[in-house]
Amino acid sequence: MVATPIGNLRDLSSRARDVLAQVDLIAAEDTRVTGQLLKHLGIGTPMLSLREHNERAMAEKLVARLAEGAAIAQVSDAGTPAISDPGAHLVAAVHAAGLPVVPIPGASALTTGLCAAGFTCPHTLFYGFLPPKRAQRQAALAPLAELPYVLVCYEAPHRIVETLDDLVALFGGDRPAVLARELTKTFETIRRAPLAELALFVRADTNQQRGEFVLLLDAAPPRPAATAADAHDTVLAPLVAELPLKQAVALAQSITGAPRNALYARALQLKETD
Repeated sequence: MVATPIGNLRDLSSRARDVLAQVDLIAAEDTRVTGQLLKHLGIGTPMLSLREHNERAMAEKLVARLAEGAAIAQVSDAGTPAISDPGAHLVAAVHAAGLPVVPIPGASALTTGLCAAGFTCPHTLFYGFLPPKRAQRQAALAPLAELPYVLVCYEAPHRIVETLDDLVALFGGDRPAVLARELTKTFETIRRAPLAELALFVRADTNQQRGEFVLLLDAAPPRPAATAADAHDTVLAPLVAELPLKQAVALAQSITGAPRNALYARALQLKETD
């Protein structure tokens, strides 16, 4: 599994270059894209296409070649294979056959964007590509808004404006975020700002709506810790609304174990509020 550059060709490691030159076969996501890289490197290793739609069928054939002693490198168009790119099914099949899998590390848009974001939360949730349709995208994002993790996702240029609008609506315009565009390429953009500001920035400049995007959102701020009184209210309030005061307090005490006098005083406040 060979990582290839996500833009700047000088990011290819010497180990990756050697492997691509020495293997018997390269399984490439798009042979035309990988062909350009191999031409730049002066490498003539044979290639075949292994993409999302044929990976399961090709995996069986490649495992058979490996079992015969062939050495095969798998690459995606850019970055580390099997991370939001083809490769995972092939790796699983190779493991199942009891054959070795050797990762050749290198560029990844995930780690490249994350190291440039400056978020101090030690935990990260990598979503990958968000759903293309707006309703599905919003449904996927909604449960992520309050998680205590940095959220990293990829997005395509023709959806970036809508996706930023969805993030503002669901995460709030003040959530710190980073837009990382065209990483390691000539027109690289890394901009950190509140989500609402990023959405305006991209909408106002069509040049910022081109290329490949990594979106990074800071972890949700911690919620204030619930007090014991808050927890008791969850039990007490509906009881006070439906039962006589003494009965409500007695039942709430049996459930929560809280002091009767405190519950009674709070019940009186709830009653007065009602």
